[in-house]
Amino acid sequence: MIDDFAKKYLHNDLREIRKAMLWKLDGLSEYDVRRPLTSTGTNLLGLVKHLSLWESRYFGEVFDRPFPEPLPRWDDAKAHGTDMWATEDETREQITDRYRRVWEHSDATINALAIDAPGHVPWWPRPNVMLFNILVHTLTETSRHAGHADILREHLDGSTGTAAEHAIPNRDAAFWEAQHAQIERAAKAAADARSDGIGR
Repeated sequence: MIDDFAKKYLHNDLREIRKAMLWKLDGLSEYDVRRPLTSTGTNLLGLVKHLSLWESRYFGEVFDRPFPEPLPRWDDAKAHGTDMWATEDETREQITDRYRRVWEHSDATINALAIDAPGHVPWWPRPNVMLFNILVHTLTETSRHAGHADILREHLDGSTGTAAEHAIPNRDAAFWEAQHAQIERAAKAAADARSDGIGR
């Protein structure tokens, strides 16, 4: 009974965080969903592309249920890093539609298998896994990248939250300037109190 509960709980959380990832693109220009927003090039559409590729592998080839569309090999050194950004020839719709098709394929795998169904991840040091491991791993990775997307979207237009119905109300610039100043004062006061600047 706990196995069924765990599988359903993890699967539901994965479904919700996937939707949050796509919501982070809503209302943004073509340039804003693609442009690098960190020194390493992290961008919103690239995060979605990355998640679609890896989720398709984890719930596909790991359980001998390959995703039915072509994928670059996981061990192709030339392709390393290309999953983190969209080329000018890839449309937003192609990437987001593929992510939704990956969801359908992954959901079919999750629904078909028991939580202790065996799988094999050749790129992991301990490659023998169960569906439980992959559910937890994929949920963790998707949540991690959703956090990246939160920060990127806030940087672009101040939008925060996990979905339209849970969006944090927009505040005016004066509110955020005051908030920023208050946090800055607290940080400086803490650093001054510890003259070496290193927490103890």
